[in-house]
Amino acid sequence: MIAIDSMKGCLTSCEANRAAAEGILAARPEAEVAQIPVSDGGEGWLEAYRAAVGGETIAITVRDPLMRRITADYLVVGDTAVIEMARASGLTLLSAEERNPLVATSYGTGQLVADAVRRGCRHIVVGLGGSATSDCGIGMLRAMIDSLSRHGTWDDVRRQYLSATTGAGLGGVSFTIATDVANPLCGEQGAACVFAPQKGATPAMVRSLDARAARFADVSARHFGFDRRDTPGAGAAGGLGYAFLQYLNARCRSGIDLLLDAVHFDDMLKDAALVVTGEGAADRQTLMGKLPFGILQRAKAHDVPVVLIAGRVSDRQQLLEAGFARVECINPSSLSLAEAMKPAVAKENIMATMLRLQEEIRG
Repeated sequence: MIAIDSMKGCLTSCEANRAAAEGILAARPEAEVAQIPVSDGGEGWLEAYRAAVGGETIAITVRDPLMRRITADYLVVGDTAVIEMARASGLTLLSAEERNPLVATSYGTGQLVADAVRRGCRHIVVGLGGSATSDCGIGMLRAMIDSLSRHGTWDDVRRQYLSATTGAGLGGVSFTIATDVANPLCGEQGAACVFAPQKGATPAMVRSLDARAARFADVSARHFGFDRRDTPGAGAAGGLGYAFLQYLNARCRSGIDLLLDAVHFDDMLKDAALVVTGEGAADRQTLMGKLPFGILQRAKAHDVPVVLIAGRVSDRQQLLEAGFARVECINPSSLSLAEAMKPAVAKENIMATMLRLQEEIRG
């Protein structure tokens, strides 16, 4: 079984899986290889989910983080909508010069959610990751107000869509956010302090964003009578997780667990001899809930060995002690980063690594 995360800026999960499969089959043509596209809720979430369960792709016009018109899509499977927030509000939609979390908005994500609600979807699953924003989901809420209420207030939306029987959600719609980020909304481990710098925030911006988040949480707590700013996941996607938790009573689940459940991963493990997973860079942070660690936990429960491959490897001994059977860097030490990031080179190196490992295992 091959389930490799996307290698950002280089290969998608499907491309990495395919290269590993080719390397295995070159050494063992008789092998049965299952390729499983995976994502933890960030980049590649929608493609992975589509590959896992099928469904219909819905494309609509939304606003990007700077309120420019773009086309973004989401997936509908039965009465469930699967949304990757980065499609509308992602950092990759902006150039380096345009990155500014003081002005970037999650409005486009709210348009995707509202469209799914209007189409009758009863379950909304949103992958949080790769955001350009740090607006606490205020843009997302504003878009839902604009889309679902003629009068333009949150109370109007609540009166029109709130389910009296469940006391949460919009018209009985349930919300699940998929993220492996456990950070709170505010403070030293909050959305602004931890994640805003990579979105273009200066130290002064970080202080301003964190103060803005605290004020928003204070107002929201007074309005609702409860406060979810410290709930794990509230700090995901620039505080978008908080808006879903506080305003839409969302459940927070591990992105990789959601996807593995959807593909019935545990059932597949019953017949597996080996699992291959991977990511761009593997180190001690891999053991803090990242995708390969989630796969490792599932496989260990079935006594299936797991090989971890990556473009860069640090803390190898800690990874081995955590339970990975092998931890392999696909790149020769002499290879430059620029060369290693070329897709053709990465594919070749994955193939060569898996070919070598299979020959070693066979020998």
